[in-house]
Amino acid sequence: MAALKTDALQGAIAVVIPVRNEAAHLPLLLADLAMAPAGLIGELLVVDGGSSDGSGRLASLAGAALQHAGGGRGAQLVAGVAATEAPWLLLLHGDLRLPPRWWEPVLAALGQAEAAWYFRLRVRESGLALRLMEAAVELRSRWALTPYGDQGLLLPRGLLEQAGGLRPLPLMEDLDLVLRLRQQAPIRCLEREVRVEGRRWRRLGVWRTAWHNARLRRAWRHGTEAGELARRYYQL
Repeated sequence: MAALKTDALQGAIAVVIPVRNEAAHLPLLLADLAMAPAGLIGELLVVDGGSSDGSGRLASLAGAALQHAGGGRGAQLVAGVAATEAPWLLLLHGDLRLPPRWWEPVLAALGQAEAAWYFRLRVRESGLALRLMEAAVELRSRWALTPYGDQGLLLPRGLLEQAGGLRPLPLMEDLDLVLRLRQQAPIRCLEREVRVEGRRWRRLGVWRTAWHNARLRRAWRHGTEAGELARRYYQL
């Protein structure tokens, strides 16, 4: 179906960005968002989880609304979604960059049947191991229908409510949500790439990071409490 006209979608999207110490990256994302057609983004909310680097001040200077919420990214997203009203939600991590003219596939998605939408993943750094990791993410997203939060998520607010909403988990909040979403509606790709910061892959190594993340997902599926998983994740 063709994209809806922008003037028919004034204020249609609430963008919610949970951050913690993203001062080096957040202004670039906010600049990407500022390129959208006038009026498309009705609400732009940054939810600061206790930054010590001035991320919240930078968000305010860029014109975003600012909220504070502790408890990890899941709790930040819960607070941010509750504080907005627009019929569509665009959930973004603070360290990603949107593709040029990112709003074009978004507008097309708004004109189609109810679904949840994600971007393809691209890590900014070079290296064969990262390209192979990206290919694995592509397969997982398309065939297992499990894109993660660092790919962004666009969805109708009603679909989120139908799936039971976000849960204030300190880790795995994205996987928890998408597993419920895919039972309610299609999960589709916007066919554009977001570029993400590769600091964790760079620090730990691609294969070690992938192995560690796989162990955490397995533990979560076997009932390990999310707080314990977050402790394991952030101790590396």
